[in-house]
Amino acid sequence: MTSRLLLEAGFGTYLSRWGGSEMPGNPSRDIVRVVEQCARGCADNGNIANLTYRSENWAADWQGNHNWRASASYVTGAQNVKAGYIGGFLVDNQNNSSNNQFLQYRTQNGVPDQITESINRFWIKNRVRYDAFYGQEQWTLGRVTLQGALRFDHAWSWYPAVEVGGVRFLPNVITYPRTKGVDSYKDISPRAGLAWDVRGTGKTSLKVNIGKYLEAAQNSNTYSGQRPTSRLQTTTTRTWTDSNNNFAPDCDLLNPLAQNLAASGGDVCAQISNLAFGQAAFDTTYDPGLLNGWGVRPADWNIGVSVQHEVLPRVSVEAGYSRRWLTNFVVTDNLAQAPTDFGSFSIVVPTDARLPTSGQTIGSLYNANQNVASVVNNLFTKAENYGNQYHHSDGLLINVSARPRSGLFFQGGVNTGKTVSDDCEIRAQLPELNAVATVFGGFGTAAAGPATVATINSTIPWCHVDTGFVTRMTGLGSWMIPKVAVQVAGTLRSDQGGALAALYAVPNAAIQPILGRPLSNSAPNVTVNLIEPGTYYGDRVNEIDIRFAKILRFGRTRTNVGVDIYNITNSSPVLTYNQNFTPEAGGGFTWLTPTSVLQPRFFKLSATIDF
Repeated sequence: MTSRLLLEAGFGTYLSRWGGSEMPGNPSRDIVRVVEQCARGCADNGNIANLTYRSENWAADWQGNHNWRASASYVTGAQNVKAGYIGGFLVDNQNNSSNNQFLQYRTQNGVPDQITESINRFWIKNRVRYDAFYGQEQWTLGRVTLQGALRFDHAWSWYPAVEVGGVRFLPNVITYPRTKGVDSYKDISPRAGLAWDVRGTGKTSLKVNIGKYLEAAQNSNTYSGQRPTSRLQTTTTRTWTDSNNNFAPDCDLLNPLAQNLAASGGDVCAQISNLAFGQAAFDTTYDPGLLNGWGVRPADWNIGVSVQHEVLPRVSVEAGYSRRWLTNFVVTDNLAQAPTDFGSFSIVVPTDARLPTSGQTIGSLYNANQNVASVVNNLFTKAENYGNQYHHSDGLLINVSARPRSGLFFQGGVNTGKTVSDDCEIRAQLPELNAVATVFGGFGTAAAGPATVATINSTIPWCHVDTGFVTRMTGLGSWMIPKVAVQVAGTLRSDQGGALAALYAVPNAAIQPILGRPLSNSAPNVTVNLIEPGTYYGDRVNEIDIRFAKILRFGRTRTNVGVDIYNITNSSPVLTYNQNFTPEAGGGFTWLTPTSVLQPRFFKLSATIDF
């Protein structure tokens, strides 16, 4: 509008069909789908292991991500101010279909043994809307530049009306009206930053920043958890004996109870596994306080401080510290199970020199009493209602950047950090908790990705997890050799290996004397992680890669020819392991058998021609 006032606006959309379409002119609609369970020696299935054949499954899944924005900026030079608005509308439609029989047979080497009955061909629809208004300012005062911002977010979700039924196993149509999901999330998020030219020479700077960041509004988690069709039991199984070998069940499949027609030359069909099939099972309730209000949405805070100094011309060193912590945890409380409904037991860790806990006793393990073992009445609610829970990461870094001369560049550094999480107070109140995957990333992540550790459940006692300091070293450099125009480049990385577990299936016979009864639901065993998460790691992963490249010019053609050598030391650290602690037939335990290693040294030749 003027040399100081800028107005901006925009609209964007991303549309995607996914999940696979039906084959045009599909000839298999009236044929039952078959899934073969035989994994080897499948003579009656043409020796094709795990064969899936006859009818297809398909989908009509669609998603749309629509967003729009507008802002105004006023810039004076030393000071600029910006205010804006961001809005979004997320659409998620899913419709998964199968054959007109709504059946699937399972076979073992061609012999049927199970039927799966299903209800599908109805729409699953989720909608999410959000709006955000923000204001920010940057102001330079002498050697100090200050930044500050506030953002207001409003997000909500709902589910459009849908109809379900009018199919084989649900002949009556059920209409679900439009339903609210997240009623209204409201949040104010601050962000601030400072940059200071300490001596006024442009050689030493101090930078500080802090900010709050919200979990994204999306068609998942609490935004989609209230959808009424998610409670509809849309599938069930029943065992089947094809007595007359006609590959068609002679039972009345609309009858959910067991049927034995063998005496009259028919089949044997067991009772369906889920008697609520075709009905709504209200086994999960959302706390209204989790779906509405100020400051309810999960979020994380970040703070960072760093100093950068030019130690030589075109060579600088940076040192920094960062901290991240999470807020607004949620838990699932099975209201049908109280802490007194659990029996406790302990186990003695088998003797194995590789185990940090070899021969020790692990206690505080729980098993639900039989009268409540299979009863579900879940409440999805705030973790703070049951005690304190925290999760934070701290990291340190030192980086060196150098451009000592034209064509020569180097950058490298070390970062280290630790992550600590604790939900012991929650576990004391809710021993029935299911395991939740916690990713320890951001500092010294392993070559195979961030370390993922399953936190507490009834048979995992490690409710306080401290990863210790995990360190990563990296380096990269490039040099264009003068006159010959040959480029030499390389990268170096050294990562901490992934966190390891020892998942031991403890047999019922070892637990029953301590528990005073068999495991509930006649379970043959329970799985216990014998290693405290964050205390035992795999091989360190070190890799060096180099590249040589030459530019060739012929007339108006420019050709870049290069050779890359990966893992030049041909190191072979283990990336992933078998983490099941399983007894071997001859004694000992199958554990830590490598399942993948770093790729060996290899070469790649390449050429890029520009003309």
